[in-house]
Amino acid sequence: MAEPFVHHVRPRYAEIDVQGVVFHAHWLTFFDEASTRFFAFIRSLPAPVVFRDFDVMVVKAQLEWQGSAHFEDDLAIAVVPTRLGTSSFDLTYTATVEGRPTCVGIVTYVSVVPGTADPVTIPDVIRAALEGAQWEGGDPPAG
Repeated sequence: MAEPFVHHVRPRYAEIDVQGVVFHAHWLTFFDEASTRFFAFIRSLPAPVVFRDFDVMVVKAQLEWQGSAHFEDDLAIAVVPTRLGTSSFDLTYTATVEGRPTCVGIVTYVSVVPGTADPVTIPDVIRAALEGAQWEGGDPPAG
């Protein structure tokens, strides 16, 4: 993939804390929304990925605050698969405002049998899509 997938969010008034910045708990909501758009994007690639019998559960989430985001900022969230295991994978979210880092999140997902919490090997078609979306240049570019 030439460029990482980027999803844009504009923080709403209710997502801002008394300090005037995005409240920490909302970063995971923003990243979850970005992952939904990311998976919709990889479904639309020239060789569309069909997501039958595939579901994931979050097993770990890390957030590192790097700077402030405010009400109505154009928050650009780059989504990049950064680790692929047998049944789990990591997506790294790099959020910026006008190229300025604001928050980095790494979320570990495990592939499960839909409707259960039973881990299952990542299907080959999903693995191929995730491998194709990995950023080849190390860290994704800001914003």
